[in-house]
Amino acid sequence: MDFQGFIELFGENFDQLGELGASVCIRRNGEEILHLADGYRDREKTLPWTEETPVLIWSATKALASACLVHAAFQHGVELGRKVAELWPEYAQNGKAETTLLHILTHQAGQPALRDPSTPIFDYDAVVEQLARQEPFWEPGEAHGYHPRTYGFLVDELVRRITYSTSLGEYFRLIFGDPLGLDLWIGVPESIAGDVAPIYAPRKPRTPESEEPFYQALSDQGSLTRRAFATPAGLLTPSQMNDPNVRRLSIPSLGGIGTARALARFYQTLCSDEIFPMETIRRIAATQCTGMDQVLRIDTAFGIGFMKDPADGNKKTRKIFGPELESFGQPGSGGSLGFCDPKNGITFAYVINQMEQGVFPNAKSLRLVEYFYERSGEIQ
Repeated sequence: MDFQGFIELFGENFDQLGELGASVCIRRNGEEILHLADGYRDREKTLPWTEETPVLIWSATKALASACLVHAAFQHGVELGRKVAELWPEYAQNGKAETTLLHILTHQAGQPALRDPSTPIFDYDAVVEQLARQEPFWEPGEAHGYHPRTYGFLVDELVRRITYSTSLGEYFRLIFGDPLGLDLWIGVPESIAGDVAPIYAPRKPRTPESEEPFYQALSDQGSLTRRAFATPAGLLTPSQMNDPNVRRLSIPSLGGIGTARALARFYQTLCSDEIFPMETIRRIAATQCTGMDQVLRIDTAFGIGFMKDPADGNKKTRKIFGPELESFGQPGSGGSLGFCDPKNGITFAYVINQMEQGVFPNAKSLRLVEYFYERSGEIQ
């Protein structure tokens, strides 16, 4: 593949589309084949962005969290169809006794929000206690809806219960981060908390027509969508995530920080038998639920712990994760994206510091994905 056109397209993101600082990394069959970085860490354009610049990846963190729970479950002989209450007895309250780990991992648990909107995101114990106590917003397994903030707490608590107290952030470093030498964390070490590139809020409103139902629901103060994106309370503006003390916290739904190289390398573990058996990867990649999302109010699909593109038969109706039906991953608010394509051994990561509006990734990353697949001679 001739990468010159890809490099030029990446450059246009800065020259024409308002990118500030960004990195993109692609791996194929276990080898890094492309890694680009350009722009600046700051809006004043005094600090160059490099391949080693770490940045917040927002909800792309959920991929790390999911991999940890799947790994912990299999390592300890816990079937994903097992009831959550068998591991976390308090969770059986108010109609949740039949909830399974699979319901949690596929956003079918009916717990996308907290019923007490005042519970702070910084109080882990209070959030987990409320999730265990409250009634779900739908019967678990009867529908699916993206859990934007609560997902990380549910997964973190299950990892702790399975491993006898290891937090999710610690587990990620133990299984993935340290062995693979990844510059990727759920809660960065104090020594680098001040070196992370600041994240910047979107400058211009952008409401993609395909996402209009989501924004209409989000603007409704009484909607489940609004509640899901506002609870647990706190950290509602990007600028708050630039506090070094916040960067050090383990927030598995939205607090991951790292480089594009590290994120692409992480996804490589989901394209081979390096950490997971291939049968496990095939199971992760299989679509578990699809259709109208009770929170995002548009069609979504989920495998086990990862988002997938919805499809009509053998044809995708959205192509965030490339053209292959088997691909899966997780986008992050503002434009970050990570995914893997097990069929072709491809992993892709794009990280940024200048956010844009939109539930899903924007043209800056998606046109790179499209260009790569269209011009890679080994992939048709």
